[in-house]
Amino acid sequence: MKLARVIGNVVATRKHGSHKGHKLLIVQPVDENGEDTAHAFLSCDTVNAGPGDLVLVQQEGNTARELLGTRSDPFHSVIVGIVDKVSVDREPEKN
Repeated sequence: MKLARVIGNVVATRKHGSHKGHKLLIVQPVDENGEDTAHAFLSCDTVNAGPGDLVLVQQEGNTARELLGTRSDPFHSVIVGIVDKVSVDREPEKN
């Protein structure tokens, strides 16, 4: 599972039938501080996320197909949650 920020929408007037009824978003993987960590990619939205939202993304085909309900859909990435807060407990550095 990855932490990511939604950076845009994808609108397609013509698309494969398996994509009908699904919202596609562009997500940017980030670290716990909100800094970009990798290239942005497309993800199918299952939680009604929008631009600017911090989200949890499952990037694995079997999980995406299970969540979307059909074994034949070609989705590889799915947004599974909207993150309210990230906190990281770290031990103080020793000098």
